[in-house]
Amino acid sequence: MKTTPDSLQQEYQLRFGELAEYRNSVWKVLCTDFFDSLISPDSRVLDLGAGWCEFINNVTAGQKYAMDLNPETQSRLASGIRFLHQDCSATWELERESLDVVFTSNFLEHLPDKDRVKQTVSHAYQCLAPGGCLICLGPNIKHVNGAYWDFWDHFVPLTELALGELLQLEGFDVEVNIGRFLPYSMSQGSAPPLFLLRLYLKLRFVWRFFGKQFLVIGRKK
Repeated sequence: MKTTPDSLQQEYQLRFGELAEYRNSVWKVLCTDFFDSLISPDSRVLDLGAGWCEFINNVTAGQKYAMDLNPETQSRLASGIRFLHQDCSATWELERESLDVVFTSNFLEHLPDKDRVKQTVSHAYQCLAPGGCLICLGPNIKHVNGAYWDFWDHFVPLTELALGELLQLEGFDVEVNIGRFLPYSMSQGSAPPLFLLRLYLKLRFVWRFFGKQFLVIGRKK
């Protein structure tokens, strides 16, 4: 199936439109209470598959970039963020070793096949400076099971182990490999109170019971 900018706009609106404000609030919490602790405030950060920009608009960073095939992404970016409107499996429009962090959430499974995932991870490696990291968050096929296929544009089923293996094959050292991180609730239309999310992030022992998304972090040697 060929993904077009028009089809992406329709999918994003259908999937995120009703919860747009809530999703942005969720990402504010995720950034301030978790991801900001992993990312230096002066880092050069790229949001891969930025979507409606909830992560990149809220994370603290020195320089920010957003990559997406959907042209609407640019209109949702905060000022000062550079937009890369391109296919992520093609050569990135960035200099080699020009990034400190590449972040991607719920995106790699939308690529058409494993070759595209591999090419994308390879481009991330090339554009990261030595010591830079690739942070990957996404649904774990082991734990979401059939619900993985509730989305028309899910193509590549992934687990934390498979993705960790790919990162190693592409030259990364895998520093974090968590099979159960965040729940899979927001994509299903659920909107629990934000204080529960803050509590959840602190009580890591409960992740094993409710987490259905992996968190994999690879660092460039």
